[in-house]
Amino acid sequence: MDSTKHILVWCLFWCGVWENVAPAQEPLPPPAPEQRLLTLDDLTNLGLQQNPALQRLSFTIEAERGRAVQAGLYPNPQFSVTGDNLGSRIGPGGQITAPYFSQEIVTAGKLRLSRAVVERQVDQATWDLMAQRYVLLTTVRRGYFDVLAVQKRVEILDQLVALSTKSVDVSQRLLEAKEIAELDLVQFRVERNRFRAERDAAQRELTAAFRRMSAYLGAPALAIAPLEDLLILPDPIYEFEPAKSLIVSTHPQLRAAQVGVGRAQTALRLAEVQPIPNVTVGAGYVRDNIDRQDQWAFQVGLPIPIFNRNQGNVRAARAEIGEANRQVSVTENDLIARLATAFGDYSAAKERVDQYRAEIIPDARKAYQLSIDAFQGGEFQYLRVLQAQRTVAESNLEYVRALGEMWKSAADISGLLLEENWPQRPFEAIPPMPADAPAAGRARLGDN
Repeated sequence: MDSTKHILVWCLFWCGVWENVAPAQEPLPPPAPEQRLLTLDDLTNLGLQQNPALQRLSFTIEAERGRAVQAGLYPNPQFSVTGDNLGSRIGPGGQITAPYFSQEIVTAGKLRLSRAVVERQVDQATWDLMAQRYVLLTTVRRGYFDVLAVQKRVEILDQLVALSTKSVDVSQRLLEAKEIAELDLVQFRVERNRFRAERDAAQRELTAAFRRMSAYLGAPALAIAPLEDLLILPDPIYEFEPAKSLIVSTHPQLRAAQVGVGRAQTALRLAEVQPIPNVTVGAGYVRDNIDRQDQWAFQVGLPIPIFNRNQGNVRAARAEIGEANRQVSVTENDLIARLATAFGDYSAAKERVDQYRAEIIPDARKAYQLSIDAFQGGEFQYLRVLQAQRTVAESNLEYVRALGEMWKSAADISGLLLEENWPQRPFEAIPPMPADAPAAGRARLGDN
């Protein structure tokens, strides 16, 4: 049996998957030359170019700009020709007024206010476009780390399948030599088949996750390719209060709501001046064929605001101001709630990641090594070693899952904080922010 133990120890060391999937965050081996890694920047740029939601909002802004131009245009003058008393016995030619021009004169700055109302809508649409841009960035980042986490699980499970297959092969030879029981071989086969089933399921999940991410990008035909491993980067660190302060002062959704208050106030002023009548003036040449003389005609007209003083629209505009003010509060509360949810998910996932790094995986490694040493010393059977190996493998798989959840939650926070260059690479140069824009990175630990 000594030779059996030596062979089994060799087999189990081959199955020491913790050496290959340890959470030391080492980069993976370089891919084959023909297989280029997709980067997060690649997918972000693709999404910004092809996402239909961004394109739709761009057309919305252009449409609002057109309405703003139209709202400020002056009414066209009118030209008319009229004939009176045609066929009269005194003068069959009657009275001909030609040409006659009239023009409506808009008073009280109504055109300026009308254009200002629509221009505020242009501003709102512009802020909505910026907000949608960061929604897209968040979606791409979440999708990226979702795919990347599954990709890492597939890589780990591929290694486990290969190594457990070696165990089965060695065990088969030992069974043929009648050095182990058939039950031992069955245990190795069960382990291999379980890893194989999990690997196959993870591969299908990887395909689905990649296609889902591609659809969000607006590029559903994007070919499946491996992603650059960003799980090796240092963990992002955030603090809630600085992040909250940054959001309530800079987030485009809140800015759009605040612009809505200004739009409603301008709309009220427009409604209040609408009763001030516009003046219509006209003048023309009149040929009187009855009296055989030339004349001039002049006319001035304006409505008298007795019954309709636009009082209904004024009342509605005042109510819209109150609604717009409430919308600012609703938007702010919604943003803070989203930030709190993202922070809760991020904190929980990061705590799990830290526990796996600090305790769970090191303890699993140690238990595995101790079981190997005990097996070599003849203290217990190698199936105990197999159990320790399984614990290491499962710990690494759960660690990768927790790491993916942490990065996806961090992606939610980065989108709310309007972080453009994310995630930050070590020693990566940070481009200067515009003078009128607050640095999103201030919400990071140590930057406030």
